[in-house]
Parts: sequence; structure tokens; C-alpha cells
Amino acid sequence: MMQVVVIGYVWPEPNSSAAGQNMLALINQFLSLGHSVTFMTAAADSVHKADLSNLGVSSEAVALNCSSFNERIAQLQPDVVVFDRYMTEEQFSWRVKDACPRAIRILNTEDLHSLRQARHDAVKTQDNALRANKETVTSPLLTNIASAAKEADYNTPLAQREIAAILRCDLTLVISRTEYALLTNHYQVPAKQLYYHPLNVATVDGGIPNFEKRTDIVTIGNFRHAPNWDSVLQLKQTVWPAIKKALPQANLHIYGAYPPKKATQLHNPKSGFYLDGWADNAHDVIANARLLIAPLRFGAGIKGKILEAMRCETPTLTTWVGAEGIADVNSSAARLTSNTSLHITEEAANSPTQPAWGGAICDTAEDFAEHAVRLYNNEEEWALASKLGVALFNTFEDDKESETLAERVSIMASDVEAHRKHLFLQGLLWHQTLNASKYMSQWIEAKNQHL
Repeated sequence: MMQVVVIGYVWPEPNSSAAGQNMLALINQFLSLGHSVTFMTAAADSVHKADLSNLGVSSEAVALNCSSFNERIAQLQPDVVVFDRYMTEEQFSWRVKDACPRAIRILNTEDLHSLRQARHDAVKTQDNALRANKETVTSPLLTNIASAAKEADYNTPLAQREIAAILRCDLTLVISRTEYALLTNHYQVPAKQLYYHPLNVATVDGGIPNFEKRTDIVTIGNFRHAPNWDSVLQLKQTVWPAIKKALPQANLHIYGAYPPKKATQLHNPKSGFYLDGWADNAHDVIANARLLIAPLRFGAGIKGKILEAMRCETPTLTTWVGAEGIADVNSSAARLTSNTSLHITEEAANSPTQPAWGGAICDTAEDFAEHAVRLYNNEEEWALASKLGVALFNTFEDDKESETLAERVSIMASDVEAHRKHLFLQGLLWHQTLNASKYMSQWIEAKNQHL
């Protein structure tokens, strides 16, 4: 049995975000193997947090920039320490290294924050250019929603910070095959320091409402997550008006944790635009909708709402950003459904490689509207899209590493020094990089004590 410490950036909220689901699944994986887990965080308390004590996990509050953490981690002497996102690694990894040098340090990325931010920056640059040159925009309906994200600059200062955190750790959990390839091919991170660890979503269990029992269109996502809020704005400004005009009988229901006032003010039943806020059961909400829609312009990682839609046999309308990591958005199967002149075929549903997308990968508001009409009104096409989604979900679920995370960690734990011996870049970064953060933190602590 190993002693595992998880240092959370926030409390795990499995009903609020895919990141919360991912963290809880990781904790449960350690518990299922009989390991002892302690969860530490400096985050404020949350009403939506998981009941960790009920799982047998002890929770502790920790202070930032305080040597009390060093004392506590030295008492625990963990075999494994998991840092939740690169910011947590920056704050606590040097303290763990000092107090417990043999502890295996694992970084849980959730998604590559630098990739998401780079795409966001590219979108903002495009938006500013369009506002400055209004005369160049022919129609907002025909504007390619997610094109700007493809022009993102991956070599940013934030990327340097995040890749440095990855290299300092013994193992990094990567949620997406796309991001795994980016790390190994573009950033040249050694594969032995990476582990593909996708979202853990329950299998399709039947008992799903059929076409006739479903109604309306749904989207869901934590409002504190910038891509989700931007997606809601896209729906409000262009995508939903185009769909509502073509489907006057349909309504759009928007669910998500922590909706700000600027979001709730968008609620407009007259236009079929419902801002419903927190969903007690995301599965039921998605399973009773005829379509799930996610016009994401930027983002990273895997979209939990889209995997959940596939599990609920609900066809999905999204962009290449939403499909990334779940489907090969450059494959012929994915392109098939993004062309409105082509309908899904049984051959695509039974593809020997990757099934086609269960719904549509759209480029413009007009695309979203055309596919929404086709799938919302045609039971036969809806059923086939539903089938495709389940097939793609199963393909995603079957894509695993050859060895389990537990096996990989066990091998590393048997001789951690042998694992680190050949990680030259890890040694290089520990030689200098964190000294600035280390001494700044100690200076803040000394200053606070003096005050």
C-alpha cells in the first residue's frame, strides 16, 4: 500500500466540470488499489465539492508560501504526490522535493492551459481585427467560428512555464492524444515522462429516452471556464438565432455551474433562450434533449459534455475544437458530417477504423442551423447519428495505455532514481529554474511573519 497525497488547485466538483470528474476518478483509482489518499488544497471551501470523507479520503487545508506545508508533508512522507495543474506544481513541488526527495511527483494537467490560452489569444486577436474592419465582414452567419484558434502561437511564456512543470515531474498525466502528440513532437518532452490518462466516463447503460420522448436542444458547462462562456455568447449572437429561425418549435436550455449576472441577463424565453444554471443531474438533462450543441471557438483537452452526450446517445453539434481528442478531426469520417451536402451512411457507422462523428462538426452558424434542422426533425438520421456517437464513444473508451497507471507508478516506485537518472532536462530545470519562486515564497513568508 502506498501513501498518496493529492494537492488540489480547487476542490473536486464532479457535477460542475469535467476537471472535477477527472480528479475524483483519479482519487478513486488510487483508493481501489488500497492506497491511502490525503487531499490537500489552499482553495476556498465549495458547496459543490465531492464528499471526500465518505470515500475514506482525509482532507487538509494548506497555506500558500508557508513552511508549515514542508513540516506536514515531511510528517506524511508520501510515496506519491499528485499536483493538480501546473500552478500547483510551481507552488509546492520544490517543497515536496526538499522534504520528500524520493516521493514520485506526478502532474495532472487536466488540459494544457497554455494551449487553451494561446487559442484564446488568437481568437481575441481576430475579434479585435474584425471590430476594427467591420466593412470586411460579409455576414456573421458565414464567419468560420473556430478558424482563428488554428493560428495559435504555441511558443508562449505560459507554454514555457507549463512545459517546465511537466519536465520537473517524474510523470505527467495527459488527457488528450492530441496534446500528447503536441508535447512529444513540438515540445520534445520525453515519452517516458508522459502517460495518456483520458477522462473516465461511465459506459452506455441503456434505458435512454428515444427520439419521440426527447425535446429541445441543450448545452452545458461551468461558466467559470472561459471557452464555455464564449460558447454561450456565440449561441446568443449568431448560432441560436439561425437555428430558431429554422426550428421555431425548439428551445435552447443552457446549464452550468456558477452563472454570473451577465449570463443570467441573457435569459429570454420569448426567443427560446433559457439560462437554467446549475443542473442537478447532467446525465438526465442531456439524455432528455434531442441535441447537444457546443460552438466552441477555443479550448483544449477533452470535452466532458460531449463524451456524456455520446453516452446518452444524444447527437452533438460542435466545432473541430469540441471534437478534438475524441475524433480525428482531419479524417474523412469527420469531414463527412461537416459537409451539409452529404448524409451519414451505414458504411460510415460501421467503419473499420474510426466511426464518423455522431452529429456534425460545423464551421459556421449556418452549418449549425442546417444540421440542427436535419437531425432535430428526421428521426431516421437522428437515430443513425446517435448510433455513430455510441460507436465513437466505445472507440474512445477502448483507447488505453498498454500498462495501467498503477503499473507505471509501481515500476517507478521500485527504483525512482533509475527513472530520474536519464531525465537530463529534469535535472537541468531543478538546477536553476525554481530558485526564484523558492526564495520569493520564503521572502513572502518572512514578510508575513514580520507583519
